[in-house]
Amino acid sequence: MAKTAETSNWQSPLLAQHAMGDALGAITRGMYADHLNGLITKGEPKNSPSVTQIAPSADPAVVMISDCGDSSHWLKYRKRTGQLADDTPGGRQQITAQVKKQDDGTWKVTRFAVEGIGSC
Repeated sequence: MAKTAETSNWQSPLLAQHAMGDALGAITRGMYADHLNGLITKGEPKNSPSVTQIAPSADPAVVMISDCGDSSHWLKYRKRTGQLADDTPGGRQQITAQVKKQDDGTWKVTRFAVEGIGSC
């Protein structure tokens, strides 16, 4: 998502390599909205994810991941002018994601939630 946000390319095949279902839909819609509004994202988010739940424990098929991501250096800019899109700084926010094992052995994010700035 961070790589495709640099151009707001909602059609990037990179997205489907890592997400599917509700997660892919949410990411695609967000990228499309940014594209329509002439926004791109610069910088990099900082993440330190950790596994909070594995099911079933013997042969995992679903993993829950939690993070306190930092978007302080991952902000939206106006593509045309290069100026910050708004004066709202990024910050630390709680992120929770469900990741499922696919038939081909890969893992993809199927659902996620990002709480507001300051939520962790």
